[in-house]
Amino acid sequence: MSGKRVLDKNRPSGEHDLVAWAKPLLMSKRKISQVMDARIEGQYSSREAIKVAHVAIRCLSAEQKYRPNIDEVVRSLEQLQDSNDKTNGHSSSSSGSKQHGKSVDESLSGEGNSNMSSSAASPLHQ
Repeated sequence: MSGKRVLDKNRPSGEHDLVAWAKPLLMSKRKISQVMDARIEGQYSSREAIKVAHVAIRCLSAEQKYRPNIDEVVRSLEQLQDSNDKTNGHSSSSSGSKQHGKSVDESLSGEGNSNMSSSAASPLHQ
């Protein structure tokens, strides 16, 4: 979603550690755009960015029981993509097998409901 490396000493001070820098921004609906990769700007709505941020925040949870497994992450991103495909009039695979070959950029551009949103309250603040 950010297009940045996890650790990068070439970034400005305070931004070397991606998780430490991005986590507070991901917690605020108004600041999520600061984390998003500029190369995919205009390819997603703010609603879609919030849904992807919710998945990312869950992945970063300190408590293992709140972290999704990879299947949940993939399923959530596929649902975003499937919903976007339907909204834009594109057909998509119902089995999801074609979805696995999609790039992260393609997955980020989707819209829809995530299964993960029902399993835990959203940590995002307005």
